[in-house]
Amino acid sequence: MATLCCFHAHPDDEAIATGGTMMRAVAEGHRVVLVVATRGEQGEPRPGVLGPDEPLWRRRVAETHAAAELMGIHRVEFLGYEDSGMIGEPANDAPASFWKADRDEAATRLAAILQEEAVDVLTIYDPHGGYGHPDHIQVHRVGTRAAELAGTGRVYWSTMNRTRIIEQMATSPEMAETFEDDPQPVDTDTFGLPEADITHAVDVAPYLDRKRAAMATHASQIGPDDFFMVLPPDAFASAFGVEWFVAPDRPRAPDGPFGVDLFA
Repeated sequence: MATLCCFHAHPDDEAIATGGTMMRAVAEGHRVVLVVATRGEQGEPRPGVLGPDEPLWRRRVAETHAAAELMGIHRVEFLGYEDSGMIGEPANDAPASFWKADRDEAATRLAAILQEEAVDVLTIYDPHGGYGHPDHIQVHRVGTRAAELAGTGRVYWSTMNRTRIIEQMATSPEMAETFEDDPQPVDTDTFGLPEADITHAVDVAPYLDRKRAAMATHASQIGPDDFFMVLPPDAFASAFGVEWFVAPDRPRAPDGPFGVDLFA
């Protein structure tokens, strides 16, 4: 069996973007390691969730470990950087922010874990971080360099299928309404990547109930009325039943089949 490492920017990204892939890997007997760059300090906690004087970062770390336990992940590590916030926010310039981190120094931290675990497959984000968040872009940069330092041969970009999202919004009134009502609505010109650029489609339908439960574990950020929770089962399956990846060194032929296994 092999070892998969999924590198993410903040708590809850892991459940949303690669939760099904990680659970599938565990079910197939692989070892799964989760590395998170920051503790999500710049998130906006839901009203009334935090206890008196409870720092958000502490709750988010606990939520990450709870979600990882639910998904069967074998090891969780935080790189120790601070959340940089959305693009253009003052937190971008904080000296300890992930956005300001020296790429090689951060990559060395990650590479040490990759080497210790003898990681076979690493997932990071696409070059624009899916939707342009500074920490997501930095995950791509740092993860790419760490794989070089550690000699990790297989690196995949986790992304969203822009083509399918546009189609789903056009054909599903429920999904279109939910997307439009979301506080951070989808920009279909920049969100994810076109389907033609995507090489792998990992079917995670058998794990959707636990994927949604793992999202809900991040209760400081995701409440019962949140986008992820209010989608009807069919719409949720349509949106999250496949997780999309790019093998940057192995483009897919036009109209060719998607790869279905990151370990193949």
